[in-house]
Amino acid sequence: MSVATTKRDYYEILSVTKTADSEEIKRSYRRLAMKYHPDRNPGDTQAELHFKECAEAYEILSDPNKRQRYDQFGHQGVQGQHDFSHMDVGDIFSMFEDIFGGGFGGIGGGRGGGGQRRAQRGFDLETQVELTLNEVLSGCEKSIEFEKQDLCSTCDGTGAKQGSKPVSCGQCGGQGRVAQQGFGGMFRMVTTCPNCRGRGTVIKDFCKSCGGTARQLRKKSVSIKIPAGVHEGQAVRIAGEGEPGEPGAPAGDLHCYIAVKPHQLFSRHGNDIVCQVPISFTQAALGAAIDVPTLKGTELLEVPSGTQHGEMFKLKGKGLPDLRSHRTGDQVVQILLEVPKRLSDKQKQLLRDFAATEDVDVLPQKKGFLEKIKGVFTGDA
Repeated sequence: MSVATTKRDYYEILSVTKTADSEEIKRSYRRLAMKYHPDRNPGDTQAELHFKECAEAYEILSDPNKRQRYDQFGHQGVQGQHDFSHMDVGDIFSMFEDIFGGGFGGIGGGRGGGGQRRAQRGFDLETQVELTLNEVLSGCEKSIEFEKQDLCSTCDGTGAKQGSKPVSCGQCGGQGRVAQQGFGGMFRMVTTCPNCRGRGTVIKDFCKSCGGTARQLRKKSVSIKIPAGVHEGQAVRIAGEGEPGEPGAPAGDLHCYIAVKPHQLFSRHGNDIVCQVPISFTQAALGAAIDVPTLKGTELLEVPSGTQHGEMFKLKGKGLPDLRSHRTGDQVVQILLEVPKRLSDKQKQLLRDFAATEDVDVLPQKKGFLEKIKGVFTGDA
């Protein structure tokens, strides 16, 4: 059976489209790696397979050359690249540690003395905060509530019953790694100890509060400062507010993603904002000074005579600040011509008199449209 028929599509594995950019691919891989991480799914071999499958897909799609070959030839085009199905989880993390900066939890891939793996950094967490356009304009401070797996207060995060401690793993002798003979004894393959999962210690008497997991679900509240000019989908990182790491390892981070509430008057286009302002046809024809709403109050706008429906004017510096340069965008005002639905008799007569100066027929004096069409065919027109 060919490789192409035994492997799933890499884009399908990462839940992205073929037009996804590198950042979208990285975000999706990061999310799935956290979801299927073996430490979050102890004993779940299917989750570990998904974890390795996602790593293999990311390894190909994150490389422009490999991705081009894969897009052109499918799995046959990248045959001979990394096969992640037989790799150790820690080794997979070590491959991508530089890419993610160790920022999504996991083993990290480093090994300490004696072959024991490096203590695991805590998992990152994600949450969302919703801002108004005015809060985007000035920046703000928000209180965020979320839940996370924190250290068990009963066992202080050891997972062991009070008065007891984890003991050295008997299978690996506390090394965290075991050697196996491969391919008829031709060479030795060193892998993570399946008994202690690379920790070098095991728990005999479990803590009753956490069941040996060393973690308890807790509600947490933090205050974060959000800078002016943030965009929808951007994230503010709060260091150390993720899940706790193993002893000697740092906690993960909290990534707070930005959502912006729709505004009833303004729409955002980059750092510019757009609003639509209705005016009467007399204001459009003769010109007028009108009050235009902005995010900081009202601004006087001079509408010149002869302004057309849909015409746009710019208010310099009335938009949103740029997150990096701090330069302020503009406000674009689009004029909408508002035609009155009810007119007094005097207003109607005045408009008919005006129409007469334009040599334009208006109702009810002019012939009906259907009568004019009929006249074309009868020769009366």
